[in-house]
Amino acid sequence: MSAFCSLTRPSRREIAQLEDLTLPLFDSVSVESRRYVAAALSECEYAPAALVRRLCEEPLDVCAPLLVRSRALSDIDLIALIGRHGLPHARAIARRKDLNPTIAQLIKALEKPTLVRVRQPEPIAEATGDRAEPAAAAPSPPKLPGSAAESARRRLRAMMLAESEATSVNPFVGSATYSKLRETALTGNAAFFQTALADALDIEFSTARALTEQSSYVSLLAALRALDLSEDRAFLIAVAVYPREFPHPQAIRIFLDRYRLLHHEAALEKLRGWKAETLAVRGNAPAAANADQAPDGDKASLKAS
Repeated sequence: MSAFCSLTRPSRREIAQLEDLTLPLFDSVSVESRRYVAAALSECEYAPAALVRRLCEEPLDVCAPLLVRSRALSDIDLIALIGRHGLPHARAIARRKDLNPTIAQLIKALEKPTLVRVRQPEPIAEATGDRAEPAAAAPSPPKLPGSAAESARRRLRAMMLAESEATSVNPFVGSATYSKLRETALTGNAAFFQTALADALDIEFSTARALTEQSSYVSLLAALRALDLSEDRAFLIAVAVYPREFPHPQAIRIFLDRYRLLHHEAALEKLRGWKAETLAVRGNAPAAANADQAPDGDKASLKAS
């Protein structure tokens, strides 16, 4: 490790070789050794990103130097770490220089969640004679509960939208597919996103609509897992479609845990069930096509491309 850190500008091959050497042996290394490696890599200009991310999953006494100084951690990585580990990791991240203001605000909300409250309208002073006080003007509308959290979520979505480093886990889910899901989700128009989801999963529009009109994101989570999107990409889409499901950092952590624990094969099994419904609907399509006018139910089930 000392030899690697002494390299002025290691090549991609050297970085990959270090990751290939260290990651398979990670669990067999002592805590002291992990602590030493974390401290050494925190000062390294070109630290192996995969190894840094793995070390950051360790307790704070091991990974604190990386959380405070490592340049290998992107904003997306920092948000995910806060979601998974909560306040201890968040406090260390707050000490980073040039920390993204949105992440800093997220950490402040985690530190003192009770600070978000309704602002009471100020009393209007009576204007007497020629003394018309500026305070007599109409007061600004009271701040609604949750509006600050929604504003923070909008900034998070904008920041994550600009982040292009996160990649899909599944090479068969191309950038075009993810981009279409992301762009339509961020429009706020449910029909646009439902159409894109139906195309991505090759299911009926009515099925995609049913998945996204439920009270929780459980079915959408399974759909995104079936596409094998990375945690960060899945979270971005979920928070855009279900913004009210993420009122605090704990909700982000729960989503990431659920997504990680949902096995890909289990998600594919659910997708097979949805596709079976699609085949059943399409099997009845000729009868509707021969009719003078398709029933309203059949119209709703047609896939929008």
